[in-house]
Amino acid sequence: MRIEILSEDRSGGMVIKRLAECILRETTRDFSCYLRPHRGCGYWPNDPDGKPEPFAAGLLELLPSKLRAYDKVYAGTSTIVIVCMDSDDHDPEEIRTRLRNTCKKYAPGLRTVIGISVEEMESWMLADQNAILLAYPDADMMRLREYEQDSICGTWEVLCDVLLHEKSEKVKRIGYPAIGQYKSTWAEKISKYMLPGNNVSPSFKNFQTAFEAAIKDAVKA
Repeated sequence: MRIEILSEDRSGGMVIKRLAECILRETTRDFSCYLRPHRGCGYWPNDPDGKPEPFAAGLLELLPSKLRAYDKVYAGTSTIVIVCMDSDDHDPEEIRTRLRNTCKKYAPGLRTVIGISVEEMESWMLADQNAILLAYPDADMMRLREYEQDSICGTWEVLCDVLLHEKSEKVKRIGYPAIGQYKSTWAEKISKYMLPGNNVSPSFKNFQTAFEAAIKDAVKA
């Protein structure tokens, strides 16, 4: 079984990949999992049926052409394509519906699974308190308990507070690309300890249910 993960960035993709591998091991040992990160989510292309714009690098900009390529090579096999991104300040269900329709149109011969984290991928990390404590034993659990799961509240900033305590405000002010490096480090350390069964995020559970169904279908085929 081949798993292709299309993510909007490397840090969020790392979390998805490790959780996906945990889910896969519960069903099969015969799999390979590949992460394909992009430079942000980008924008829906003006002409999804045509070639991507020159220098396009975002997930949404490249998605139709990548799906066509995957379908051409892997249609009818046990390949599963995962498309994952943050909802940011958009309606998660609207994004999910549009992604699902895009997958059906451009990769009709493939099993595809959509993963939408509400508001950012950090929400899935915040949903596994045990993983946070194992990675960062001095994490501010009082601040973590104030977080309402899958709420729109500045999710990465909450994780920053939980992990960095009084240094958090300084880090929030420094901006990108430095913040991107912090987020990548947090994802790397925390995702090592994350387990699907410990995750209380509703948006993760939606992804897990869909992915498990795709795996079972692929195994039967």
